[in-house]
Amino acid sequence: MQKEFITTDFKQTQKLGELLAKEINLSAGRGKIICLSGDLGTGKTTFTQGLLKGLKVKGPYTSPTFVIMKKYSQNIFHIDAYRVGTDDIKSLGWEEIANNPRNIVIIEWAEKICGIIPKKALWIEFQWISEKKRKIIFR
Repeated sequence: MQKEFITTDFKQTQKLGELLAKEINLSAGRGKIICLSGDLGTGKTTFTQGLLKGLKVKGPYTSPTFVIMKKYSQNIFHIDAYRVGTDDIKSLGWEEIANNPRNIVIIEWAEKICGIIPKKALWIEFQWISEKKRKIIFR
């Protein structure tokens, strides 16, 4: 089932991430792969900041653009696939990370590595509406 949300500032986008974290926390012990896609500046990192905050991860929360992957705790991973391909992600231990049912994996620019994303993943698309408005679609 698809759900759409409109946010009008970064705080609303972060709050939406926090709300998703609450849903994930309710299904404790069951991991999740969360795939974020959309153009630059549409709110992927802002959403992730809220999600990480809601998951009780200590900040600061920055995109792992140059380090590719951050591991925030035993089971929370944040990947930025903007500058890499599937082989690069696989070399980071992708199979083990993706197949561990306790892991929560957040992937920015997930469309760039869609060939290795499990079917069970949650896809969230970020779209520009205007300078301040974003459409966020959960698929």
